[in-house]
Amino acid sequence: MERAPRAELPLAGAKATERADAATNRRKILAAAQRLFAECGAANVSMQDVAREAGVGMGTMYRRFADRRGLTHALLDHDHRELQEQLLRGAPPLGPGASPRARLHAFGRRYLELLERHAETLAAAGANPATGGPADAYRLHLAMLLRAAAAPGVDVDYAVGILLAAVHPELHLYHRHVLGWSLARVQDGWCQLVDGWLAVRPAAEATAPAVDR
Repeated sequence: MERAPRAELPLAGAKATERADAATNRRKILAAAQRLFAECGAANVSMQDVAREAGVGMGTMYRRFADRRGLTHALLDHDHRELQEQLLRGAPPLGPGASPRARLHAFGRRYLELLERHAETLAAAGANPATGGPADAYRLHLAMLLRAAAAPGVDVDYAVGILLAAVHPELHLYHRHVLGWSLARVQDGWCQLVDGWLAVRPAAEATAPAVDR
């Protein structure tokens, strides 16, 4: 039976003890920032815009987040934790219960949606999805699914590295804003990359001479 990965995300989260009203305001601000960043792009959203959307004062805003950079990093932390929770316990195909191929496709599509919101910030920070932050949890998740679906002899670790390289923030920005590709096209391409790895035949089979019939 397929088991979900249990690696915890090594991210900096909120303090363990937080007043109920402070936690409520934090959630409201993060939800408002997520909506505005998705609609307008992070570079076009001010702290005042987020406070207005969340229905909180600027004093509350700055007590929770010192600046837009801090807000963006908190939102990334929130989004990554939410994604990991869906991978572990969410509904299929992102969560358990679907085929490995369907779950791989769902992961790529959802991760690229996250990247669509945060690629500019991640690229500016030099972030790499293959190293640091939540990378270990995602690497474990992809490896588990590939081992369940790929042919024997496929180099799963190498395949995982290639799949994570395909969602590098700078590559995403190039596809979206230089080449002008749609998000749907990028998502479809990631799924095709997955399917390519799943279609690899064992070396012995690939090199066996054809049999005349």
